Amino acid sequence: MKSSQCDNLTAVTEFVLSGLSDLPEHQIGLFVLFLGIYLTTLVGNGIIISVTALDTKLHTPMYYFLRNFSFVDVCFTSTTVPKMLANLLSTRKMISYQGCITQLFFFLFIGNTESFLLAVMAYDRYVAICHPLHYSTTMTKTVCAVAVVASWVLSSMHSLLYSVMASYLPFYGSNIIHHFFCDVPPLLRLSCSDTSTYERVIFIEGSLVVMTTFLAILSSYIRIISTILKVPSVDGRWKTFSTCSSHLAVVVLFYGTDIFMYFRPSSMYSLDYDRVVSVMYTAVSPMLNPFIYSLRNKEVKGALRNVLTSKCFEFKI
Repeated sequence: MKSSQCDNLTAVTEFVLSGLSDLPEHQIGLFVLFLGIYLTTLVGNGIIISVTALDTKLHTPMYYFLRNFSFVDVCFTSTTVPKMLANLLSTRKMISYQGCITQLFFFLFIGNTESFLLAVMAYDRYVAICHPLHYSTTMTKTVCAVAVVASWVLSSMHSLLYSVMASYLPFYGSNIIHHFFCDVPPLLRLSCSDTSTYERVIFIEGSLVVMTTFLAILSSYIRIISTILKVPSVDGRWKTFSTCSSHLAVVVLFYGTDIFMYFRPSSMYSLDYDRVVSVMYTAVSPMLNPFIYSLRNKEVKGALRNVLTSKCFEFKI
């Protein structure tokens, strides 16, 4: 039994994060790659936040949620990538036990906030497309603020449960986490105790949280698509759909990686696949989201041009 492995072993006080590659010759190349991804993420989401805040035309619920989502993206990637970059340049790739649990908490906290915000953004698009005459009275500033605060609060409760349970798992002997950050699956594999209870909680409570937000998004888009199909002209249907196509692309990217990573039988876990998928949702997705939202959004591109033009004009003066 797994619990018997805890006998006569020293309790772990710090962990070794093995990272993406054990080969020394790969470290510099990976550092440059992920530093570029991280800086692009900061700049891209920073532009979205700045443009939607500075342009008064974008002071609408849709861009209020987008601004918050971009901020969450910055926070999300910052929970894992800076530590990974530091470890890529270090021969001692350590993280303390307390630091590991803290990183796990904020990773789950901010990651789940994204899922709640995506559900809120889907509802916003549903009201805008299906009930446009009631949009201004439904999506008021108070409603939008409460929705964002609720997303943060509910996510904190969810991540607190997981983190507290993880802190009670015994770790003895081996302290090597075969990952580049502290996540639930590698910690469960490393623990020398029976983790079946934890796995059941993840499956039941985690499924409830993920499925609640996913079903809310799915319900919104079923109604959105039903409304769009009633638009008589093809141009009208495409114009209406374009207002939510970026959000839909981000939803597919987010839930595709999330479901693959966390809702599989433990027998299907693979270190190589886990690392690749983790890179996708911790580093690549936050980098791509600003481009997804801006490249197909004429209002954001127009606002960006206006901001740049005004700044250039001020500079010349």
